[in-house]
Amino acid sequence: MIPVSNELELLSQQINLAHRAAVQAELIAADLNEIGHPMLRCVLGITGERRPGTPVRTQRELARLLHVSPAAVTTSLKSLERKGYISREPGDGDARCNRVLLTEKGQQAVDDCLACLRRVSRRMYAGLTNEEQAVMRSFYLRMLDNLQPDQGAAHSSK
Repeated sequence: MIPVSNELELLSQQINLAHRAAVQAELIAADLNEIGHPMLRCVLGITGERRPGTPVRTQRELARLLHVSPAAVTTSLKSLERKGYISREPGDGDARCNRVLLTEKGQQAVDDCLACLRRVSRRMYAGLTNEEQAVMRSFYLRMLDNLQPDQGAAHSSK
């Protein structure tokens, strides 16, 4: 296996930082910087069911998905609830397990946020053919697979 060059690592970091900055600029331009990005997207955008009032995630699921502490999730959700983007209700049979529900204001914010992300993606992939994008997708999927905890030891010994 050919060693990964410092240049590839640097490019990866630059792309990540440039993407984050572009997304943040789009969110600010759309007056969406108060929504706790990426918390609201995770709360609301991952599920297939995105109608206001539909439970989307429990706080415990959100903590696991975001790789953060339950306390961090609670803090972010309190802010989103105060601003009217979500509501919370006790889960079925377990008062400690709150379900997060999307409000109409939250649904509009999700739609607007997704539009921002699509604009950034269009800019980022401008000039690449569908075939080139498919190749990139396959590379990204392989890299993600390589970074899975159970794969790291297997790949590092090759």
